[in-house]
Amino acid sequence: MSDLSSRPDDAAVGLTIPHESASLHVTGAALYTDDLVGRTRDVLHAHPVQAPHAHARVTGLRVDAAHDVPGVVRVLTADDVPGVNDAGVKGDEPLFPSEVMYHGHAVCWVLAETLEAARLGAAAVEVDYDPLPAVIGLREAIAAGSFQGGQPTVERGNVEDGLAGSARVFSGEVEMSGQEHFYLETMASLAQVDEAGQVFLQSSTQHPSETQEIVAHVLGLSNHQVTVQCLRMGGGFGGKEMQPHGYAAIAALGATLTGRPVRLRLNRTQDLTMTGKRHGFHAQWRVGFDADGRLQALDATLTSDGGWSLDLSEPVLARALCHVDNAYWIPHVRVNGRIARTHKTSQTAFRGFGGPQGMLVIEDILGRCAPLLGIDADELRRRNFYVDGQSTPYGQPVRHPERVATAWQRVLESGDVARRRAEIADFNRRHPHTKRGLALTPVKFGISFNFTAFNQAGALVHVYKDGSVLINHGGTEMGQGLHTKMLQVAATTLGVPLERVRLAPTRTDKVPNTSATAASSGADLNGGAVKHASEQIKARLAEVAAGRELAWEDLVREAYFSRVQLWAAGFYRTEGIEWDSSVMRGHPFKYFAYGVAATEVEVDGFTGAYRTRRVDIVHDVGDSLSPLVDLGQIEGGFVQGAGWLTLEDLRWDESDGPSRGRLATQAASTYKLPAFSEMPEEFNVSLLERAHEDGAVYGSKAVGEPPLMLAFSVREALRQAAAAFGPAGTSVDLASPATPEAVYWAVEDARAGRTDGRVLEGLPGRVPDQPGADAHALHPRSEQVARSVPAEVRS
Repeated sequence: MSDLSSRPDDAAVGLTIPHESASLHVTGAALYTDDLVGRTRDVLHAHPVQAPHAHARVTGLRVDAAHDVPGVVRVLTADDVPGVNDAGVKGDEPLFPSEVMYHGHAVCWVLAETLEAARLGAAAVEVDYDPLPAVIGLREAIAAGSFQGGQPTVERGNVEDGLAGSARVFSGEVEMSGQEHFYLETMASLAQVDEAGQVFLQSSTQHPSETQEIVAHVLGLSNHQVTVQCLRMGGGFGGKEMQPHGYAAIAALGATLTGRPVRLRLNRTQDLTMTGKRHGFHAQWRVGFDADGRLQALDATLTSDGGWSLDLSEPVLARALCHVDNAYWIPHVRVNGRIARTHKTSQTAFRGFGGPQGMLVIEDILGRCAPLLGIDADELRRRNFYVDGQSTPYGQPVRHPERVATAWQRVLESGDVARRRAEIADFNRRHPHTKRGLALTPVKFGISFNFTAFNQAGALVHVYKDGSVLINHGGTEMGQGLHTKMLQVAATTLGVPLERVRLAPTRTDKVPNTSATAASSGADLNGGAVKHASEQIKARLAEVAAGRELAWEDLVREAYFSRVQLWAAGFYRTEGIEWDSSVMRGHPFKYFAYGVAATEVEVDGFTGAYRTRRVDIVHDVGDSLSPLVDLGQIEGGFVQGAGWLTLEDLRWDESDGPSRGRLATQAASTYKLPAFSEMPEEFNVSLLERAHEDGAVYGSKAVGEPPLMLAFSVREALRQAAAAFGPAGTSVDLASPATPEAVYWAVEDARAGRTDGRVLEGLPGRVPDQPGADAHALHPRSEQVARSVPAEVRS
C-alpha cells in the first residue's frame, strides 16, 4: 500500500459528517458571488445587447441613445478593449463580435447605476445586421459538411475482418440531445480595481486560474495583476469551467474604464440563451457479435454538436471516443469523431464530459440488438464485461474489472432482482395497458484530465500558534463537498480534530496555476496537495517532539518558539499517466470508477407517461473520504442523468422564419427538469466494499461524474417496458431523451409488431469518417420517427 493511500486508524477521513456548509445552505446564510453586491458601494450593473439573429454580420452600432437613458454610465464595445478581443482559449470567441454566431449573442454591454437602467439602455442601442445563412440542426450540419476542430480516431485490431468473421452483424444510428446545466446560481462576476490598477474579481467559476488568464489578456495585463476569488458556486456541473471567463472579462473591463465596481449576473433567460450546454451527439454504427452474443467488432462515427465555437468540444469528443466501450471488451474497434459547427450557443463541459454520450452508443446498441439476438439484455451485457488482462481500445489495461461483476452480483442480490422479474412478468401478463420493465446497466469511467498537464494541484496549509489550522487549495466548491473532504484530509494528516481546521476561499493569489475543478479529479488532486503540505508540517513537528508525548497545542507552541516553520505549500501531480492525442493511444486515466444500477419503471400505454418504481445502486468510490457526501453525489448524479435521458428536451427553432435559431426551451416552464415526482419511489444506494484504490489519496476514488451514467438503467428499463406491449423479441428504438411522447410512440410500434426499423442486419458499407461523407448513406429513412420494418441486408 502506498503512503498516499494508507490511512491511520483514527482518521477523520471516512467519517460520516455533513457538508461543511450545510447549515449555511439551509439557513440562507451562505454567501455567493452576487450576495457581495449589497456589501459593495457604488456598484454598476451590466446588461447585454443581444442579437435577434442566429447568424448575421454587424453593419452598424449606434450607442448614443443609450446614454440618454437616466442612470446609464457607459456602453462597452470592441473599441474599449485594451488587450485581446477574445474570451476563449482557441482564439475563436470574440468578446465583442462583428459577426453574431447564435441567437442572443451579445454585441455590446451597457453599464448603469441600476439593473433596470442598464436594461433600458441596452434596449436603446441601435444595431444594424446583415443576416447570413444559419445551420441549426446537427443532421443539417452533417449534410452541409459544417465541421470544426480535429477529427480523431480510436482504433484497435481490424474492424473489417472482425465484422466479416462475426455470426451476426447489425448497423444503425442513434441521436441524443444535449442538456442545460440549470445550476441554481447563474453566471455571476463582481469586479473591482484598486489604486494601482490591479483587478480583483469575485467570480462563480470552476477554473479561477483560467478566468484570471482570460481577463488579463483582454485587459492587456499580466496575470499577477489580476486576482480571482471563488467563494462557492450554486452549482456548476461543468458549465462554469470555461464560460465564466468572458463575463468576468466584461465586468473587469467595465471596472477598469469607470473606476467603479461592476456586477454582471445573467438572469435565468439570459443564462439559458447565452451559455453552452451538454453536446448533443449523432452516432452511426456497425457491430458484430459471435454466435454466443459476444461483441467482436464495432465501427462507429460520432459527431458532436459543438455550436458556434470550439470551447472544450475537442476534449469532450476525445473522452466520448474513449468511453464508447463502457464496461465491455470489443476486440476490433474503429471509432471516428468529428465536431459539427452550428449557429447555436458554444456547447461546453457537462458532468461526464463526453463520456455519457460515448457510453450511450454502446448501451443503445446492446439494448436494441439483444432481442434480435434472442438474448436477455442484462445477460448480453454481463457476458461482454471486461476481464482481467484485457485493455481498452486506446491501449490502457483495465484494472480491477472484477469490480463490475461484483457490483452487478450485489445489485442482483440486494435488489432481489430474480423475484421482482417474475413479479413483473406476471404483472405484464395481467395488465394489457400498463407494463413494467427492469434493467441493469454498468459503468466504467476513467478518472483524470485527458490533457495530462491539468493533472496537478497545489495547496497552502497554515498552523497558527494556538494550534488552529487554515487550509487553502486550488479546487472550487460548487456543492459537491470538495471542501468537506479537504478538511478531513488535513485533519487526518495532521492528527487534529476536525473542528481545529478551517478552509479559506479559493484565490489565485494564494495557490497559483490551478487546474479546473472538473474531470471528477478535485479530491484526488487537491487532496494529494493538502496531504503533502500537511505532511511537511507534521515532519517538522515530529522533530520538535523528539519522541515526547505532547498535546497538539503545546507542540505547536514549542515549535514556534523554536523558530520552526508552521506553514507549507503542497503540490501533487498524478503519476503513471500518459497520452498521445495525435494517435489517441496511451494511459490517460489514473484508474477507473465502477458502478451498477438496476431500475424498475412502469409505463402507461395510453399516454407514454411513466414512473420510476425502484432504483438499486452499488457504486465504487474506493475507501470513501466522506461517505455522506459520496452518497449525495451518487443520488444527485443519477437523477441528473435520468433527466438528460428521459426529460430534458432542448429545442431550437429550426424553421425558416425570423426566429430561426432561437432557443425555444428558455425557461423552467418549457424545459422539464427532474422534480420530486420523478424521484424513485424506492431509492437504495450502497458503496462497494473492499474497494481500496492504491495510489489515490487515502485509498479513495472520484465520485462526481461516474454516477450520472448509472441512469442508463432508466432508459433501458423504459425500453423493456415499451417492448412488453409487443410480441416477444420486439426490438424498440427509443429516442433520447425518452420523454413520455417518445415512449408513447415506442409503445405504439411495439403494439403494431413493428420492430426497430433503424437496425439493419447484414454487412453494409463502411461507416463514414470524412467530413464530406454521407452520414445517412446506410439508411434510406434515417429520421428519428422512421418505424418501418427494414428489409434484410445480405453481406
